[in-house]
Amino acid sequence: PGRPRNTLLLPLTVIVLNDSHNTFEGVATILSQFVPDVDYAKGMVFANTIHKKGQATVWRGDGERAELIWEQLKGAGLSMAPLIDG
Repeated sequence: PGRPRNTLLLPLTVIVLNDSHNTFEGVATILSQFVPDVDYAKGMVFANTIHKKGQATVWRGDGERAELIWEQLKGAGLSMAPLIDG
């Protein structure tokens, strides 16, 4: 967050990290609420990946939208990696 305006269209990657306080169902619900094209079933697939691998890339796209999604997921209680370029 807080990137210069000319970098907001560059692609960023949104990564959710594993933690000990969110349930599979909770993660799936939050992802389905805020990540485009993710329904509950796809959210459960992400939740399983997060659990098994420690993290999952849940969205990649323009910086402005990535920042919004990142903030929404963080605000809903998910553990987030910093946004990364690409």
